[in-house]
Amino acid sequence: MTPDQIILFCLFGAVFGLLLWGRFRYDLIAFSALMAGVVLGVVDSENAFDGFGHPATLVVALVLVVSAGLVHSGAVLLITRTMVDASRGLAAHITLMGVVGGVLSAFMNNVAALALLMPVDIQTARKAGRVPGMSLMPLSFATILGGMATLIGTPPNIIIASIRQESLGAPFRMFDFAPVGGIAAITGMAFVALIGWRLIPVRTDGGLRAEDVSHYIAELVVPEGNKLITTRLSELDEAADKADVAILGLIRDGKRRYGHAREAELRAGDALVIEAAPDALDEFRSTLDLAVADANRDERLRADGEGVEVIEVIVTPESRLHGRTAQAVGLAWRQRTVLLGLSRRGTRITSHLRKTTLETGDILLLLVPRDTAQHVTDWLGVLPLADRGLAVTENSKVWLAIGLFAGAVVAASFGLIYLPIALGIVVVSYVLARIVPLSELYTHIEWPVVVLLGSMIPLGAALETSGGTELIARALTGLTDGYPAWVVLTVLMVVTMTLSDVLNNTATTIVAAPVAIQMANTLGVSPDPFLMAVAVAASSAFLTPIGHKNNTLILGPGGYSFGDYWRMGLPLEIIIIAVSIPAILVFWPL
Repeated sequence: MTPDQIILFCLFGAVFGLLLWGRFRYDLIAFSALMAGVVLGVVDSENAFDGFGHPATLVVALVLVVSAGLVHSGAVLLITRTMVDASRGLAAHITLMGVVGGVLSAFMNNVAALALLMPVDIQTARKAGRVPGMSLMPLSFATILGGMATLIGTPPNIIIASIRQESLGAPFRMFDFAPVGGIAAITGMAFVALIGWRLIPVRTDGGLRAEDVSHYIAELVVPEGNKLITTRLSELDEAADKADVAILGLIRDGKRRYGHAREAELRAGDALVIEAAPDALDEFRSTLDLAVADANRDERLRADGEGVEVIEVIVTPESRLHGRTAQAVGLAWRQRTVLLGLSRRGTRITSHLRKTTLETGDILLLLVPRDTAQHVTDWLGVLPLADRGLAVTENSKVWLAIGLFAGAVVAASFGLIYLPIALGIVVVSYVLARIVPLSELYTHIEWPVVVLLGSMIPLGAALETSGGTELIARALTGLTDGYPAWVVLTVLMVVTMTLSDVLNNTATTIVAAPVAIQMANTLGVSPDPFLMAVAVAASSAFLTPIGHKNNTLILGPGGYSFGDYWRMGLPLEIIIIAVSIPAILVFWPL
């Protein structure tokens, strides 16, 4: 190997290792690797930022804005409003939600599709009296599968199309992925709806409760002059039972006390650690005249005269709260919002709520000024569990939004206009028509993904230029030397799927696509079937909650553990390989 190849392999090894570790966010890892590549001389400084203007990066950003426009206009609600039907059986519900999720994710970002449908699914589970974990994983898998069918459904397809244009002179078109990706998606969704959901472990001790709403860990403070002062903590058991809350412990002078605090006499300023549903929590607080932990902020909120309301939200991977505390984000002074409670897959919270580091999937109970719920959830980047944030903003513009988007898709599909330009025109039209407010235009772009793509694309190009991808391709073709083409494609899919299950699928695609082209060149066959194999495999991240953001997003609300995903995910990945290989060989012959 040359020195440049050694340096690049080390950089990619460091990137993959840090992504697996999960200590740092993926955009920081990728950008740091890019800077290291420039400093070490393996990435040309003049071309270091070419990835940020790359068509794949632009299309991903534009698709996110278009997705937001379809939601803001109320176009998507034409479908989702009919989904909340608690009388429908679980299998029928999973089938219907899966079909809707799959279709939506084919034409909008699949993370956005799940974010739109997840509150609907949870609300239906509550009304039906079942655990949301029985239907959230099938919904997540369906939205991932649906994205395989079109160019804009998932970032790997966009990247594959762009790499094909650079290498072969022409990109894949909008529906070129449909014959293979569509067959894989339909077969996969059929398995999920008929068999797969039955393989999910059912738990009642984590995630969202089916019998009512989520139970939270909360803190209630004994204020000055309260009648409970000098009362023993154990004497509150009757009131707690009546309100259906559990008293977990006591905080005094900043220190947690649990079992041994039951006989302690309460003092002003003591905080009771409570586990309860929102309604029970409020009943217990008002009955005993207790205060919320952030009493000063609560008083200011109520003094504004606007009133307050309680909302439930989920921390997403890109939320401002992910990996930080409510106090560090400035939740109270920036948004006049109070953190009332926290639910984390049945885990006991052992530090103060405002000082607890929040994780993806945490469910928060927030006290917000009335009529500001949408603004607060947007600013935090969290997902509301109720219908807040999904209301129709401009019913009169539903068909305008749909027509503009459909026109762009048709024009791009027939090659009348370049896809990034078509999507750019849609975004401009949405802004001019006020379907997407100008003030919110950039808030809908997932900037960490943009930075990831912009950083990894030059590194991938450097690996290809240095001959690194050719080395990998030769190793894989040597491993399968003498075997038929379907075996070579199967090995490529298995390797790509494995990487995608533990790494970001965007990073996996950037590395795997050039390797696929090199493998085809080595074998002297068309690269298209190899690129299609990578496209399907990179999107098939079903074994872990970290392979795809949709799987991460449902981890908390579904009450899942890390090892739950493979039970349905492993047979699903096997089925996808089994149906994709024949489809590739038929529709994209060697």
